Amino acid sequence: MNPLKQFSVPFTGLKLGTHQFEYELDDSFFNAFEYSLIKSGKLNVNLELEKQETMLLLKFKVIGTVNLDCDKCLSEFSLPVNLYERQIVKFAEAEMESDDEEIISLSRKETSIDISGPLYEMINVAVPYIKNCEQAGKECDQEMIDRLEQLSIDKHNEENEQSSDPRWEALNKLKK
Repeated sequence: MNPLKQFSVPFTGLKLGTHQFEYELDDSFFNAFEYSLIKSGKLNVNLELEKQETMLLLKFKVIGTVNLDCDKCLSEFSLPVNLYERQIVKFAEAEMESDDEEIISLSRKETSIDISGPLYEMINVAVPYIKNCEQAGKECDQEMIDRLEQLSIDKHNEENEQSSDPRWEALNKLKK
């Protein structure tokens, strides 16, 4: 069964005006996308779809948390997400490309729109490029940081020992 099937919003039977949809995103949503940076989370999505004659106006409200790995200490932490985004869907006779990221073009023959892709992108863009525990108000795992620093120092000393050239040792003695 396709976990993203529920995110296909049929709009042909809807009257002109505003319509509300609610979704819950969990681990199965993020696992449906290959190579997803976010592996788990719990988010509530409130979608307000405004149907007009020539277009649809989608307003997303996404609230919840996503679980991320800290880039500094490698521990997992929950990052709160609070998004308000807008997406415009225009109807066109032919499939046309738009340079505007906010506008999606659909053929007049389409009967539904899949919101899983735009929703996934919105959430991923909300995640910081460098993720650390401080962003969630937590302290990093000090034991892990100490261990990583120790391994880094050991490796650095090992490289320095290997890279010393005996021809330069006499000059290094003068420098000291």
